Amino acid sequence: MSTRGHCILSHGFESGPDATKVTALEHVAQRLGWTCERPDYTDLDARREVSELGDVPARVQRLLALARTAAAKGPVVLAGSSLGAYVSARVSLEVPAAALFLMAPPTRMGAAAPLDAAQVPTSIIHGWDDELIPAAHVIDWAHPRRARLLLVDDGHRLSNHVEASADAFAALLSGIDR
Repeated sequence: MSTRGHCILSHGFESGPDATKVTALEHVAQRLGWTCERPDYTDLDARREVSELGDVPARVQRLLALARTAAAKGPVVLAGSSLGAYVSARVSLEVPAAALFLMAPPTRMGAAAPLDAAQVPTSIIHGWDDELIPAAHVIDWAHPRRARLLLVDDGHRLSNHVEASADAFAALLSGIDR
């Protein structure tokens, strides 16, 4: 069976590549004919001497290298949770992405550049009660892009909405032209 493309699933800060949400996304993507990888950023998150969020520029560079390699072979979808969503969005500006899937995306992070992304099909899931990123900020970011936005009764980790996240990712992948 030929694949439809490749998904790169980026975990959040102080999480890991075996995190529940990115694992659920991988299962959905594989079922729909996509290959996947889940980069490990834990070494970069531990670099607190760089910033309180670890080495974010190195996270971007690691994902950029993986995305460039994958994009040379076919369609790429970038997906991530929290800081993983932020780096996925940033990388979409430099590598042709077929789509973006952002879970609890930080629209602002201290001195870092505000969230920005390529104008590609984008789906977002965010908690109404996110204690780190106000839902209103995400609504304001999503509105001019006409991104698909699912707001759920949950906090930042979206731990009560893993299945809803996987379903939203499946809907995004199913809508991508072959």
